[in-house]
Amino acid sequence: MVNPRIKAVTMDSLALAVILVAVGILAGVLFGANGVRIATSMSIVVTACVGLQVFSGNTGIVSFGPAAFMGVGAYTAGILTMSPVVQRTALPHLPVWMAGYGLSVWSSLIVAALTGLVLAGVSGIVMRRLSGSAASIATLALQIIVYTVLVATKDITRGSQTFYGVPRNTTLVVALSVAALSIAVARTFRDTRTGRAVRATREDEVAAAAVGVDVRQARLRAWLLSGTILSIAGALTAQFLGAFGPKDFYFESCFLLISMLIVGGIGSVSGALVGVIVITAVTELLRALEGGGDILGFSVPALYGLPLVGASLAMILVLFIRPTGLVGSRELELSKAWDPLKGRDSKLLPGSQDFQAPKGAHALEANQLSRHFGGVRAVDGVTFKAEAGLITGLIGPNGAGKSTLINLLTGQLRPSAGHVALGSDLIENKQPHIIARAGLARTFQNLRVFADMTVRENVLVAAEACAADTALSVWRTNDALARFGLETLGDRLAGSLPYGQRRLVEIARALATGPRFLLLDEPAAGMNPAETKELMGRLAALRADTGVGILVVEHDLHLIMSLSDTIVVIDRGKRIAVGTADAVRTDPAVISAYLGSKRMGEKKTQVETSSVVQVIGASAS
Repeated sequence: MVNPRIKAVTMDSLALAVILVAVGILAGVLFGANGVRIATSMSIVVTACVGLQVFSGNTGIVSFGPAAFMGVGAYTAGILTMSPVVQRTALPHLPVWMAGYGLSVWSSLIVAALTGLVLAGVSGIVMRRLSGSAASIATLALQIIVYTVLVATKDITRGSQTFYGVPRNTTLVVALSVAALSIAVARTFRDTRTGRAVRATREDEVAAAAVGVDVRQARLRAWLLSGTILSIAGALTAQFLGAFGPKDFYFESCFLLISMLIVGGIGSVSGALVGVIVITAVTELLRALEGGGDILGFSVPALYGLPLVGASLAMILVLFIRPTGLVGSRELELSKAWDPLKGRDSKLLPGSQDFQAPKGAHALEANQLSRHFGGVRAVDGVTFKAEAGLITGLIGPNGAGKSTLINLLTGQLRPSAGHVALGSDLIENKQPHIIARAGLARTFQNLRVFADMTVRENVLVAAEACAADTALSVWRTNDALARFGLETLGDRLAGSLPYGQRRLVEIARALATGPRFLLLDEPAAGMNPAETKELMGRLAALRADTGVGILVVEHDLHLIMSLSDTIVVIDRGKRIAVGTADAVRTDPAVISAYLGSKRMGEKKTQVETSSVVQVIGASAS
């Protein structure tokens, strides 16, 4: 029986390939030899645009350097396929070790792909450390560097002069075949473990790292695959044109690729294909008009550069009407979307592990933990212990340092002093994804779901990041969805759910990492009383069933007092109390922290104190 995931990806890839072939045949029938030329060029551009989509579409980082890889691939293929006789004339000073190969088109594509992979690997050392606009600027720098090197190495590339003598081996069949293969590779990559991880970094790299995704490694893999495909597209271009120069792989070609991707939809392979078809149709129509002449009875002057203007206007129009592109971020999904949970029951799979904390599991401990921002002591020498298998509440007035403390525990911030231990391991200087894989998962005060991924993908990406075994990651996903009543919402985009359900998705995602401790930063924030009550029940059941230690930061004191075995209270960055709910609710330091010492009387009775505590609960919630 065919794997449903493979079937879904194969059906999509075949459908996109059929669309491309149909457009190519139509162009040939309508326009003859010129139509075949257009279809061949379009197929090459599809390969390039798909290569750009692998990185930019999945990471959300707009790359301004695709033409750099294409240029390297083009010159590599040009040198290797050139006839030795022509080579001695065109490149008389070519190094001996690079001369005289005369490779076929398919052999040259393989070598060009390897060359692109090397360039991607070297540049990826820098790229993997960057994100957002910094990464985009780095790709622009790469483009300029490669262009400058191509111009400067005259003995190999003829510098700024035309590089000629390359055999025109790229036929329509070759271009269509490579384009179809590129589509299949890109579409498959999107639904792999790495592809989901990369898309999670696109949505929110902080949240992705917090559930175990190695952001740098995931982006590097996308960059390597993208550079490889783009270099192949460059090799095809060289053997299609026969003669070219560095300017053919500079800013104009970069802009056209980016505009195509934006018009079709940067988030999907389908969008890349549609964008190429639309922009190619626009530019070819305008190219026929840019020479001027009599058009529909009107004398039109020559307007050179009209195709580029048309592509620009098309991009602006699409961004205005539909910012996500004509297709958007979803794929065709002609076959039923892959459901990794289908046919799985809720029982633990043989040979896998459940969430149950091992006997004798050690606590999560903070020892004299501090974090200073200049002269502000957000966390100041906090020490506490959260025991495995228990629910620990963390409370304090607004600005007390609760979220900062959670960030210190999970690696989002580095402490100014002190230590964090998970069992016998010190974790305060480790990366967030390493801490998550060690068994410490978290949610956030400000909701952080992967809005443009499905509920199932949100949870599955966390499970896959922390479980090497596929069966275990599938079971964890199944279990987490079931525990929070999300099974029927698996195919819904997380961003389309009501606020309360998105909170549950975030908690289920953290649970899917298989943690020893679960840190929940204000999980009931924004929930109505009914949703809060349901959440309390689910958390209590989770602790009872699995033995997972839970640390809850919450302003809703009713939830904290009802749910927690132990409560830690901090104020102005310092721990002021620790103990059971009964001990904390009557602690003078706690009441003073919430209401102020001036409102404390020395002769309060126990009844009066209880009244004050009720006020604490009302004001905090």
